[in-house]
Amino acid sequence: MNWYDLSDNSSNYKRGAVALGLIVVLFLLVNRPTTPTISAWRGETTNVAGLSGAAIQVGQGDTLVAPPNISSDQPWGNPVAGNRVVMTQGYGVGSHAPAEVWGAIDLAVDGDGDGAADPAGSVGAPVRATMSGYIDVTADSWPAGNHIWIIGNEYKTGYAHLSEFKVKDGDYVERGTIIGTIGSTGSSSGPHLDYQIWHNGVNQNPLNFHPLP
Repeated sequence: MNWYDLSDNSSNYKRGAVALGLIVVLFLLVNRPTTPTISAWRGETTNVAGLSGAAIQVGQGDTLVAPPNISSDQPWGNPVAGNRVVMTQGYGVGSHAPAEVWGAIDLAVDGDGDGAADPAGSVGAPVRATMSGYIDVTADSWPAGNHIWIIGNEYKTGYAHLSEFKVKDGDYVERGTIIGTIGSTGSSSGPHLDYQIWHNGVNQNPLNFHPLP
């Protein structure tokens, strides 16, 4: 039989395809990531003190009270208004890599108190400005979905995947102003806020600006 004549051995090839599929599945199971997952729907996280899978307790605005040496147009605090806020993806990992281009953290709400983010508790949660500045709104963008920039003298902060806007293009807002609500617009695997900080055009790690206690 010629090598290209498969008519007499179709069952053998089917069995071979099934066996190959089983091998691939076993390989993926054996090599699945062992990094703890905080969110129910997202992957990698970073090692942050106190962040071991339990929800991070965040007050309704206390984290936005900046120290005296932090000016109003510098980012400070947690942009998500909620009693229990969790980070579902860390800086410079997963879809946030490379950090110099996509660096951000993802934040969501643990609405039912089980220590993990949940969609029902996250959708519609208020998102607050972490700095003072001018609003730049973009609707239905890709991959950020409904997106807001807050632009100051040296800093700008980005808020992505919003379900709705509470401000309009050109508005001036103060730190703590509610600018939108959490959604899952654009390229998103579940309701969350993608939060970015830039300083003079250079991407910054938001964890250095007190988003979590």
